[in-house]
Amino acid sequence: MHLARAPVPIGFPAPSAPRHAQEIAIATTSPVPKPATWAYADGYLAEDDIATSARARADEVGVVPVGVGVGSALRFIAASLHARKVVEIGTGTGVSGLWMLRGMAPDGVLTTIDREGEHQRLAKVAFTEEGIPHTRIRLIPGRALEVLPRLKDDDYDLVHCDGDKTEYAEYYEHALRLLRSGGVVAFDNALWHDKVADPAQRDPETVAIRELVKSVREDERVIPLLLPLGDGLLVAVKR
Repeated sequence: MHLARAPVPIGFPAPSAPRHAQEIAIATTSPVPKPATWAYADGYLAEDDIATSARARADEVGVVPVGVGVGSALRFIAASLHARKVVEIGTGTGVSGLWMLRGMAPDGVLTTIDREGEHQRLAKVAFTEEGIPHTRIRLIPGRALEVLPRLKDDDYDLVHCDGDKTEYAEYYEHALRLLRSGGVVAFDNALWHDKVADPAQRDPETVAIRELVKSVREDERVIPLLLPLGDGLLVAVKR
């Protein structure tokens, strides 16, 4: 006598199916966007002249700012949180700062850290062009790991990390200390030029980001999400 097998939900392999079959089934239910679709989504919102000028200054000094898709996501997060206190690691020339300030509460203060004083000078140009009062900006020069310990615990709504990739794990622990419950930490370059998804890529930056992505996924202190915007944006809400 042959026993009937329990039905398997459509789109999922039988429990006895080999791992590669499971991966194929998952892949077929979540088609990868075509490059044109990905580019369309990433460029869904446009930058104005002030942000474009800040991006041009970044090119001049060799800084790689966040992409438009990541910037718009940061603005969205800041607005959703009604953020009043934000920390940024990696000022650059002010591109990401502009995006976040535009989403923050009208009296919100951005504390932004960068080891390059010239970069912060150029960021200040962008903030001035935007008409942002100087009381809303704290530009702190120096290494992030030396500055972060001086900031107040449980006092911030959003921490955006775009500094030294090999220090991302340390930024993460500082961010969890700094954030209030319900606050968000965000990491740019979370896919690192398509290398994080490739196990064969073992350079220090890729390994550091790959390990961070894994540890955040497994950390019960947060609710994580990895977004395929720009070069990847890893976000996590502190419980």
